[in-house]
Amino acid sequence: MKAKFGVNTDMIMVKVIVVAVLVIIMLFPIRMVISLIEEREDSQKAVQNEISQKIGGVQRITGPVLVLPYLTEANKIGYSYCLPDDFKVNGDINTEARKRTLYKSLVYQSNLNIKGSFSLPCFDKLNIKQEQIQWDDAFILLGIPYLQGIKNKIVFNLNGKDFDVQPGVNDNTIIGSGLTVNVTIDPSVSKFEFGFDLVLNGSEGLYITPVGKESKIHLKSPWETVSFSGDFLPGEKTIGKDGFDAKWEIFDYNRNYVQTWIGNNDLLKQSSLGVEFKYPVDQYQMTMRSVKYAIVFIMLTFVVFFLVELLSRKRIHPVQYLLVSCALVLFYTLLLAISEHLDFKLSYFISAFATVALITAYSKTMFKNIKQACMMGGFLSILYTYLYIILQLENMSLLFGATGLFIALAIVMFALRNVDWYKKKTTSETDIEKAAEDKVDNYMP
Repeated sequence: MKAKFGVNTDMIMVKVIVVAVLVIIMLFPIRMVISLIEEREDSQKAVQNEISQKIGGVQRITGPVLVLPYLTEANKIGYSYCLPDDFKVNGDINTEARKRTLYKSLVYQSNLNIKGSFSLPCFDKLNIKQEQIQWDDAFILLGIPYLQGIKNKIVFNLNGKDFDVQPGVNDNTIIGSGLTVNVTIDPSVSKFEFGFDLVLNGSEGLYITPVGKESKIHLKSPWETVSFSGDFLPGEKTIGKDGFDAKWEIFDYNRNYVQTWIGNNDLLKQSSLGVEFKYPVDQYQMTMRSVKYAIVFIMLTFVVFFLVELLSRKRIHPVQYLLVSCALVLFYTLLLAISEHLDFKLSYFISAFATVALITAYSKTMFKNIKQACMMGGFLSILYTYLYIILQLENMSLLFGATGLFIALAIVMFALRNVDWYKKKTTSETDIEKAAEDKVDNYMP
């Protein structure tokens, strides 16, 4: 059996308290680093919003919606709305990174072919007589929030006849921003087929409202880092190095609004499907995630120093603990600054290497032992490798992190298994104190 060795409990307790106070103090610079990350992230969002206002933000296409004005019994104009029977969209989306100063914004240009067909509603269900309909004043609405993003001359074809597209919306109770197509409806025609091309710029995401009784939407792009959002997920999708290819097929009974109505229809504005475009790595998000482990890193490093001090009986001054913790916090500032100019992986490697090299070199002056300094460098290398793996495992990060902390605690408990925490003082310490007391008594008159 291994013999237990004693420690000076009073001295250890004082050191533990000092180290705990240092850990609490380091919460303040960590909070400052978090504030710095949030400030830089806000600056990036401001640049992205500025670019969005000029190029186009998140585009949400709603319609086309056929609007049939009618004369009410009070001789006022009312509006009845009709959605397409079938609605098809085929789109190719090309992305581009726009950069201003240090910040980037992802924009896209979508080339959409939209077609489908209308049929006249059953006016009896709407409590409207056909004689009340103002057929010559009919129009079609197309909702687009950022009109500056339109990059082609839109020609709306209805039953083989081209109609001009007018800016703005005649009736904004359904669509707040968009285009109007003034058409003439022949009530003797049972079906109205439409089609048009739309080249639309935007940023961050593209959404489409499935207005058809049967909607078929097909979108593809060479950009692979995407997420599908909205009320409907694609029925078919492939995502790979060549980008993504997604298809939706939505029926009217999948939605919570009808095909024809009069008055308001707020549910139409709330139903959509689409895709969001993202960067493979958001350096601010990744840096923020890494900072959340800062206090754990400081505590683990202090534990290692404490073990070296305890087991090798070498004294480490609290100021040395403080300098090492400052180096650990500075890692995150380096990572933030470098990642704004270089790839995140390379930035992480540079920052981690610089931090590990600095602390290892400083450990040599503390331990006066190359082997112990190299062991400290190895420990920090493992620690930063462990953090990088956690950052890559978004879904498994909690499990991996909890497991790592459990293993770290087990190692510390194993290293301290032979410490006799109840032994107040060693024999040599008692002899030294007794000799000091005798010396003082000899000088007393």
